[in-house]
Amino acid sequence: MTAPALPPSLYVATARPMPPTPPLDGDAQADVLVIGAGFTGLSTALHLAEGGVRVIVLDSAEPGWGASGRNGGQVNPGLKPDPDEVERDFGPELGGRMVRFAWGAPETTFGLIRRWQIECDARQGGTMRAAYRPRHADAVRRSAEQGMRRGLPVRLLERDAARQATGHERYLAVMLDASGGDVQPFDYARGLAAAAQRAGAVVHGGTRVTALSREGGLWRATTPNGTVRAEKVVLGTNGYSDDLWPGLRQTVVPAFSSIAATEPLAPEVVAGIMPHRGSLYETGHITVYLRVDQAGRLLIGGRGPQRPMNDPGPVQFMIRYAESLWPQLAGARWSYGWNGQVAITQDHYPHIHEPAPGLIACLGYNGRGVALATAMGGEIAKLATGTAARDIAMPVTSIKPIPFHAFWRLGVNAKVMEGRLRDRFGL
Repeated sequence: MTAPALPPSLYVATARPMPPTPPLDGDAQADVLVIGAGFTGLSTALHLAEGGVRVIVLDSAEPGWGASGRNGGQVNPGLKPDPDEVERDFGPELGGRMVRFAWGAPETTFGLIRRWQIECDARQGGTMRAAYRPRHADAVRRSAEQGMRRGLPVRLLERDAARQATGHERYLAVMLDASGGDVQPFDYARGLAAAAQRAGAVVHGGTRVTALSREGGLWRATTPNGTVRAEKVVLGTNGYSDDLWPGLRQTVVPAFSSIAATEPLAPEVVAGIMPHRGSLYETGHITVYLRVDQAGRLLIGGRGPQRPMNDPGPVQFMIRYAESLWPQLAGARWSYGWNGQVAITQDHYPHIHEPAPGLIACLGYNGRGVALATAMGGEIAKLATGTAARDIAMPVTSIKPIPFHAFWRLGVNAKVMEGRLRDRFGL
């Protein structure tokens, strides 16, 4: 089969090359088969290969083709719920473990990048969570208090400090987490694939798994030009999950997240735009995220059309918003616009499943996939090599399809419209 073409984006236009990942041709055997070459699958494969496990990775396209190579590039700490809520939901022991793991995920990610010398414009400059409504500012203050109480590297920036960090007076309160940062995510995905290959994993692109069955005590994955037999299988397909395993696709909403990017800005223009240079995301019912990359481009992202886009035309509203924040952007050339499908879970937690012996699925990072999926790869590798489910950092749960999943696009569009109205009127 021919791998799907890479959709155009800033990341594709500026990507570094990577070693070949030719399609599978013939029959192969491994200890663990990983299906999906995004951050989840590639990190899992790398951790397994480092431990001497024979790993094969199959992807219908190529490493980083999906949301891993199309996201905002923000290496965000934590889970969507605040630490106190996580511990209420799961108890002090498991909840506390989840908090330490998720809020430590950026350090895990940057540590892996350093260890494998992955060239991906990595910058651990911090993550800013910013609020412009009084109610949301109070929520940011609560989040900061919870982090500081646990010794996390966070601090609260009120009015003047927030203005100095962001370059304008819109935000009432900003929580700065020094552990976060940003990467060129397509380069990072390619770098993870290359690192996994150097560690001993075999990576095949252009290889869709069409059937998965149990045969003689092993799993058998059928592809157009061959098969793979393995003791264990990991499904890391996230927002691009299909019906390979019954019900899995219906456990997440594959919402499109859109991004627009400028050409490199003049030094005098970029100097006043987010001078702190940390990545930023706004609190609110609809998240907007922003960062300035190392070439001086501004990237802005958020909920756009719930269909593929290949240019900035469909997200002119985001461009106008950026120009309202920083008027010096007037006349800037916005050359790129693209999107990808992030996986949203109903409870806003990532999900790990073991729906059959030797079969593991992990998906649903709710917009925090760069750091969280990377860190989850280490946990999945533990699970695949015999660590008990009770001893990993996240709970293993049963597959529970979302009711009325077939109407997800209508639901997302309605939720986005409602959220924009509530944000506009401060509701």
